[in-house]
Amino acid sequence: MLITRSHGGFLECEARAQNNSEITPSVSSPHYLKVVEPVKNTQINNSGPVEVQEGKNLHLHCHSTGTDVSYKWLRNGLLISQSDNELNIYRVTPEDSGSYMCMATNVFNNTQVFTSNSSEVVVTIKEPVVRTDITYTVLKDDFQAYYAMVTCNLIKGPVPVIFTLYNGTQRVDVSRRIHERHHTFKVHLIPGNTLMLMCSATSGDQRGTSQWLPVKVVPVHGPVTVSYKYSVGENKALVLRFYCKVASGSHPRYQWFLNKTLLQNEGSFYRITDDPSEQSVLEMEKKKRKRGRYHCEVSDSFDNTTAISSTGYLVNEEVPNQLSAVFVAAIVFGSFALAILLVSACCWTGVLQRWRLYGKTSLRLFEMERTVAAYEDELELAALTEDPDIVLSADEDAFDQTSEASEDEWPQIEKEKKTIEDEPVQTMFAL
Repeated sequence: MLITRSHGGFLECEARAQNNSEITPSVSSPHYLKVVEPVKNTQINNSGPVEVQEGKNLHLHCHSTGTDVSYKWLRNGLLISQSDNELNIYRVTPEDSGSYMCMATNVFNNTQVFTSNSSEVVVTIKEPVVRTDITYTVLKDDFQAYYAMVTCNLIKGPVPVIFTLYNGTQRVDVSRRIHERHHTFKVHLIPGNTLMLMCSATSGDQRGTSQWLPVKVVPVHGPVTVSYKYSVGENKALVLRFYCKVASGSHPRYQWFLNKTLLQNEGSFYRITDDPSEQSVLEMEKKKRKRGRYHCEVSDSFDNTTAISSTGYLVNEEVPNQLSAVFVAAIVFGSFALAILLVSACCWTGVLQRWRLYGKTSLRLFEMERTVAAYEDELELAALTEDPDIVLSADEDAFDQTSEASEDEWPQIEKEKKTIEDEPVQTMFAL
């Protein structure tokens, strides 16, 4: 029997008694018969050269004869897709030019593989005669209304030209035929709403379009947070980085200040890197940075009348050694712990020795002496931990602590306290 594709499907065997209709026939369980027809005659729908204008879409279709066929697409002999018999490339670029081939494959019994390749189709991506792009700037007028100045630029193509501005599928505005290579449209904005704008340029019988550009305005809204961290930069130099970020805002403008003096993008001891969609970074090397109060302010790029300020950070002068304050503190407190442990061991050794020599009476006297000595040690430890060189940072409340002072010192103390209360500042001691 010659098996064809039509024989595929579920097969059942029926047995019935010969010449006896009273006996009920018996039917076997169904069995699926899979018929594999080797793949062949693979072709791409476009047999000749294909030309596609840059920015348009490329669509190729591959067909073949056979069953359970899988497809691969190759460009210049390299695999670019492994899916179905259709290849779609949206908004092609010159890099999409090349020779395309479709490879069809099916398998029999997981052992025998059948392959059929199409002939190559040469695809050429043509640069458009007219090319344009789109830019915009958000502004705010005296009536507190927001608008965007959208500029369409003719990058390639002859003049005169007609520019058209679209928001999605809706035409917003159109220019007259002009000899300029750019034109600006004024578009009103509603805070929180997003427009999808595109420029079209028509020159003669040729037309070119820009990419789609989302335009949205959201005024900056606090709080403004500043964080910092130390890291090792170039030449193993210790670098302090401040990070400034605002809670919300579509067009934030970041500004850094040292002692209320505006810092430009780069100076002799710092460098500022801005990514408006994320944050602003102030970077200073350990050996170059200056002491003083640093803070960040954020305002809208289109409206600088209102600025949101961060908490200030006070960077003090450097400590004499090259160790970090946290590391110094760990060493100091670790040394104290070790000293206390050694002293305790010596004391207990002395207790046992005196017990043997003098008995309980001398022991009570010794306990009184040890208590006095321990009290004196605590006083020395408290005095050492007040050393500001081992403090990395202090909260704002730390500046409100006072101590006893003579009558001559009160005027100066009151003046310093008032200055701190006026401006909340966090203190940092340089590493």
